[in-house]
Amino acid sequence: MELVTPNVGTIFWMTIIFGLVAFVLKKFAWKPILHALYEREESIENALNAAQKARSEVENLTAENEQLIAEARGKKDAIIKEAITLRDGIIAEAREKAAIELQKGIENARNQIDHEKEKAIQEMKNQITDLSFIIAEKIIRNEMADKKQHQELVSKLIDEIKLN
Repeated sequence: MELVTPNVGTIFWMTIIFGLVAFVLKKFAWKPILHALYEREESIENALNAAQKARSEVENLTAENEQLIAEARGKKDAIIKEAITLRDGIIAEAREKAAIELQKGIENARNQIDHEKEKAIQEMKNQITDLSFIIAEKIIRNEMADKKQHQELVSKLIDEIKLN
């Protein structure tokens, strides 16, 4: 039971040992421990400040990136619009050239048709003339069976030619 009931000597020595341990701890341990805690607190605070600064820089960079992306999209849209306008212009120009070429082709075809028509008409006139002469010759030969009528007709025609 001695352990349960404290003895005055034990309490005295325990107080002296406790005071001695507290003095040694204060002299050698508390300052370095407190100093380490303060340093740790400062490093945590610095880390939080650095994290906050990094977060704000990331937000700024994100905003800049979004702005750059928006500018790039605007430029892309402008380039696409310009390309569409250019394409439409080229298509319109090609259509105009095709229409002009078509008109030239139609005009050439009409000229060629007119030329061929004139040629065919001239050829038909020549054939009709030849046929007329052949028919007239046959009719005259049948009608003028004798030489005397033939000579009179020729003389009359020669006289008419001289008068004109």
